[in-house]
Amino acid sequence: MSKLKVLIVEDEPVIAENVSLYLDNNDFEVSGIAYDSHEAIEQLNANTPDAVILDINLDSEKDGIDIATYINAAYQIPFLFLTSYSDKATLDRAKEVKPGGYIVKPFNERTLLASLQIAISNHAAEQKGSMPPISMDKINRHLLSPLTQREFEIIGFICEGHTNTQIAEKVFVSVNTVKTHLKNIYLKLDVSTRLALLKKLRELMIR
Repeated sequence: MSKLKVLIVEDEPVIAENVSLYLDNNDFEVSGIAYDSHEAIEQLNANTPDAVILDINLDSEKDGIDIATYINAAYQIPFLFLTSYSDKATLDRAKEVKPGGYIVKPFNERTLLASLQIAISNHAAEQKGSMPPISMDKINRHLLSPLTQREFEIIGFICEGHTNTQIAEKVFVSVNTVKTHLKNIYLKLDVSTRLALLKKLRELMIR
């Protein structure tokens, strides 16, 4: 629950499973795997992730760039392309939707994870710039059970796009302790994902 949720949109099952394995072995949780554009839209609507890894050629009515356009319009969450295509026409189309990264197959685990973390971090920085400064007093004013100072500190790192492991290193606690804090934060703010948490914080700060 407390990990960053990632949707994989990839029409080659072997690659999709490999990507899923990479993510699950690290600081991410795979929210779902979509093999075509229809499944991708359904997954986005039913189980909105914190980030998306998109293949471009999906052998379906819409391709990954079309899905990226939908993501930008409806969800404003970070995404990166993982594709076999690097021709000028494809790159020009991809630039228009402003991906957080562009990885050309074949790829390795370290490149994928690093690119995903950078995409999430950069997106979080952009979102934070458009969000009013968060205030613990203002948040607690709306909660039955107030945040502790440590919980508020962890919320700050979440707003910056840090993973659980990165947060643990910054506050000198175990990853399991961070997960416990996040579970308490989610309960207090009545949310179940990082994306929902950020939306809730934005709402509370403009009340």
